[in-house]
Amino acid sequence: MAKTLMDAIALLKADHRKVEDLFEKYEKSRGKKADLAKKICTELLIHTAIEEEILYPACKGVVEMDMLDEAYVEHDGAKLMIAEIESGTPKDAFYDAKVKVLSEEIKHHVKEEEQRDGLFAQLRKSDVDLEALGKKMQARKGELAAKFKKTGLPAPITRTLKGGKVEHGHPVA
Repeated sequence: MAKTLMDAIALLKADHRKVEDLFEKYEKSRGKKADLAKKICTELLIHTAIEEEILYPACKGVVEMDMLDEAYVEHDGAKLMIAEIESGTPKDAFYDAKVKVLSEEIKHHVKEEEQRDGLFAQLRKSDVDLEALGKKMQARKGELAAKFKKTGLPAPITRTLKGGKVEHGHPVA
């Protein structure tokens, strides 16, 4: 069965709904939290990759640059939390809290992209070919999903955070 082709914005909104559903399942789950967290992290790493590799470059000069800059930084903040989640287990202290904070970060990011004057609305008003962009993004999603299934999730790559000096203090008692 062939996949339905979506324009770039429809594809990303479908991703948003899928991740929202996964976060909701995680919240309600009494078991399989590790599996759900892995699915969340996988979906988000694929989503951030296609936005950063394909969508955001197409947005340059078309959407407000402050909005685009903020989107990159929000992705990097999420990637740091993903790395934390991926390096732990549900038995670890703060694991559920990290998933919750990631959920809240993503809700904020989604709201900004989808709001009436947000990134998607600005992009839709432009002359960018959203169908062609969607096709490229869908192809890249498939490539990344296959790669991650075969090799596991890679360490997230940040683009805006330069690894400021951080010291790790004593664990919270």
